[in-house]
Amino acid sequence: MSDARYQMFEEIQRERGINVEEAKQMLKKLAVETPSWGYGDSGTRFKVFQKEGVPRNPFEKFEDAAQVQKYTGASPSVAIHIPWDKVEDYSQLRQHAESLGLKVGAVNPNLFQEPEYMLGSITNSNKKVRRKAIDHLLECVDIAKEVGSEIISLWLADGTNYPGQADIRKRKNWMEEALRETYDKLDDHMRLLIEYKFFEPAFYHTDLADWGMAYNTAMKLGPKAEVLVDLGHHPQGTNVEHIVAYLLDEKRLGGFHFNARKYADDDLIAATTNPYELFLIFSQILSALRDEDHPEVQKTARRISYMIDQSHNIEPKIPAMIRSILNIQTYYAKALLINWDELVKAQGEQDVLRAENIVREAFEQDVTPLLNAVREEMNVPQDPIKAFLESGYLEKIRVRGIGGASW
Repeated sequence: MSDARYQMFEEIQRERGINVEEAKQMLKKLAVETPSWGYGDSGTRFKVFQKEGVPRNPFEKFEDAAQVQKYTGASPSVAIHIPWDKVEDYSQLRQHAESLGLKVGAVNPNLFQEPEYMLGSITNSNKKVRRKAIDHLLECVDIAKEVGSEIISLWLADGTNYPGQADIRKRKNWMEEALRETYDKLDDHMRLLIEYKFFEPAFYHTDLADWGMAYNTAMKLGPKAEVLVDLGHHPQGTNVEHIVAYLLDEKRLGGFHFNARKYADDDLIAATTNPYELFLIFSQILSALRDEDHPEVQKTARRISYMIDQSHNIEPKIPAMIRSILNIQTYYAKALLINWDELVKAQGEQDVLRAENIVREAFEQDVTPLLNAVREEMNVPQDPIKAFLESGYLEKIRVRGIGGASW
């Protein structure tokens, strides 16, 4: 890279004690899975907003996802949601994905859409409803095996709205029984990622309300069960990077759903409201990757599944997804510029101001030259959104019309 701006950047980082080549290699390895549902029509509680050119079936969702991979080089897999992405032949879907240079990622069961699930799915007091929900979980395990996915990503919407509505302890036991049956059907190389959410759609109690409940459930199930952290699923002010550090140390951090929030589970484009939080989360992961004294923690950090979970209501789908990828890359790159040797020294000397400054200084670095160099070496455009918008793809897919695949 002969660009003078990059050479200046490299010199500055060398003086700060940062290995830029190592940072470039780490950025090239960063892979963020996009969700099939992020390409379809979506909306609010009040209305689904239909847009021109959205996918009409799962195959077209993968075609749109391939555009994100083409222009970023950082999103080689696509999560699917069942039954939103149900097809007659899953081997055909897998082949279609592979023909586009993609693979099928996490399989997400849907335990909130059926009318019978209004009062709960696997925690419903009606045994027949629980059986239906469990059978759906088992179906998703079979689908995962057929498409070559190693991950079942489970979000449970079950909960209650009023005191006395249901027996909370019985619901807990039913949930654990259902997840045990699901867990036992996983192959040895597969994982069950357990997501949590402290409210919505239930408002009095949620059966999996926080990371502690998800962690406890995973521990009961066994090593193939881990916790999935969705950045929008916490009360205001929650120290998410603390949760990340704790789960890393317990070897139970399985994955992320990246998004941004201002009030609740807003599912906005990643890093649009609290970019410092994302940077600090990555700093905890990178710290774990450096921890040679704890190889199992390092292994956990290496296995983390990075995924996007967003609802693009008012913005165009594909550019919004590209923007999230670019934002994630930006704050990952900034975290790579932390001077760890100096930070460890400052922490050991209990120099509070110096330690905080070392972290903040990395966040304040302009990483544009670094990202441009990485993209050049990966043969992707330096301005992925501009390149995509100029490609003519949006005009091409207008033939799909309005009102495609909605969730």
